Amino acid sequence: MPKDFEFAPELLVEVAALPALPGVYRYFDAEGGVLYVGKARNLKKRVANYFQKNHGGTRIGHMVTKISRMETTVVRSEAEALLLENNLIKTLNPRFNILFRDDKSYPYLKLATHQFARVAYYRGAVEKKHKYFGPYPSAWAVKESILLLQKVFKLRTCEDTVFNNRSRPCLLYQIKRCSAPCVGHITAEAYAQDVANAEKFLQGQTQEILTGLEQQMLAHADKLEFEQAAELRNRMSALSKVLHQQSMEIGGKNDNVDVDILAVKVQGGKACVNLAMVRGGRHLGDRPYFPTHIENAVDVAEMDAQVDAEDTLAIKAKSLEALVLEAFIAQHYIGVPVPPMLVCSEPMDKELIAALIAQSGVKFAAIHQPREQRRIWLDMAMKNAELQLARLLAEQGSQQARTRALAEAMDLSLDDLASLRIECFDISHTAGEATQASCVVFHEHKMQSAQYRRYNIEGITPGDDYAAMRQVLTRRYSKLAEAVKNNDGRLPDLVLVDGGKGQVSMAREVFTELGLDLGLIAGVEKGEGRKVGLEELVFADGREKVYLGRDSAALMLIAQIRDEAHRFAITGMRAKRASVRTGASKLEDIEGIGPKKRASLLQRFGGIRAIASASAEDIATVDGISKELADEIYRALH
Repeated sequence: MPKDFEFAPELLVEVAALPALPGVYRYFDAEGGVLYVGKARNLKKRVANYFQKNHGGTRIGHMVTKISRMETTVVRSEAEALLLENNLIKTLNPRFNILFRDDKSYPYLKLATHQFARVAYYRGAVEKKHKYFGPYPSAWAVKESILLLQKVFKLRTCEDTVFNNRSRPCLLYQIKRCSAPCVGHITAEAYAQDVANAEKFLQGQTQEILTGLEQQMLAHADKLEFEQAAELRNRMSALSKVLHQQSMEIGGKNDNVDVDILAVKVQGGKACVNLAMVRGGRHLGDRPYFPTHIENAVDVAEMDAQVDAEDTLAIKAKSLEALVLEAFIAQHYIGVPVPPMLVCSEPMDKELIAALIAQSGVKFAAIHQPREQRRIWLDMAMKNAELQLARLLAEQGSQQARTRALAEAMDLSLDDLASLRIECFDISHTAGEATQASCVVFHEHKMQSAQYRRYNIEGITPGDDYAAMRQVLTRRYSKLAEAVKNNDGRLPDLVLVDGGKGQVSMAREVFTELGLDLGLIAGVEKGEGRKVGLEELVFADGREKVYLGRDSAALMLIAQIRDEAHRFAITGMRAKRASVRTGASKLEDIEGIGPKKRASLLQRFGGIRAIASASAEDIATVDGISKELADEIYRALH
């Protein structure tokens, strides 16, 4: 911290007035950005420590000089402080905290309550009336488990609307993946037994299932019911094969539980936490997490811990790996059920585990040096963490090399390659129908999907791509051009359009009208025979075409951006086209249409487009559809 640096007097007064109670504190910079979120047993003691010492040129000193204001929240206990702290970290994205991003919830395997229960992939809030198994580390793991249940127990996967309207078995029955309860090929009692066995399988009670199937097989054989006995024999064989295919052998009886294995690896300024899930003794797979801000968090976390610790040497000895893993556990298990056991590659703070138990109401153990089967699980998780981190570092290095190659090929003068911003446009339609333009953004060595935009193109001759390009570029850059003139905006370093001379000419006209630099524009023109790798760059400022070469890193980056723009445009156009063709309405959105009436309509007409083309009188001939409801359906679809 600079010697002449001084805090704002009102900030020091606020610090002096803090209570000696547990709570959470937040530091903000002058622009309102969140610098750090922390928890404390004693707010007064913890926060004052930041403002009473000279932290010099350390990362703490760098952060403290930026503090413009702070906010604090008093809570009743350290467990509450832990919960609030990590909720705030996940929502505020502070610059000096270790942060784990999770862009989606975990998937589950769902057994829907029904006389003939349905097995399904599920993601979202759970309902008490159904049974859920998981969570699973990936969608693939759920679908693989569903496939196993189909092979061994022949449970149905069809929606209830399909199930209720079947008149003959579907293909899954023919390939022995379903017992066809929809048409009565199995009794409710027998199907319920299969569901019970499937639940036992998911809970790891496989030996009990095998014993039960063997007893049933022998009973059929004694009655000379050899066909039924052979069916049960085949099921036992399929189940045994599934168990042998598991890459993890179940150890002793104590290993046949739900376990999360957590391994952390730090290298090259990056970190990876690999989470492996074992449910019912079955290894379901791994999921890697890559935290941000780890380089800033070490000194801050050390100082926070020292305030409450008598043995400062022990605190200083805490590794970055342990800090990363503790941050993951604190943030991850706020919204995810905690299994009975965590196997960790680093020793965990006992107070952290106790606080999590208190706030979750679930008792669990965290072990650091496991033995036997759990040691094998941890070693494999550690290896996967190393591989995932190596892959990340390689990908980032490769992407940075591509950015550098493109900057050199385009003669772009940039002090910081990460600041290179490229916007790429593409036009998509089907024979002039549902025309849309897409804009995708490349920045900081990667695609920035949150900044993508779609533009509905209207008022042009159908199929006129040039007019569509003129419209989207005008809409995109007219306001931005004004902002740039007022020093309140920034243009991209490169504007790519998917096309050759025609599209570039249109872009040149727009930029000329707006008074923008023509050197920003480049068109990606297909090469001879429209072959991939032979593309050329066409410029709006009169420069000669540039052929980068099939193996050019710059061309690889341009192709990546161009293909992403095309993908984004295609998906948007298809969605718009489907909306236009169905009157932008779905049967489910019409009041009075439930699953049964929807199924009756689809069964009668064959699809939503056929319903849309039918008259109100025709719709009213369907069982359960009144004249008034038929009129409502007709209006909604037109």
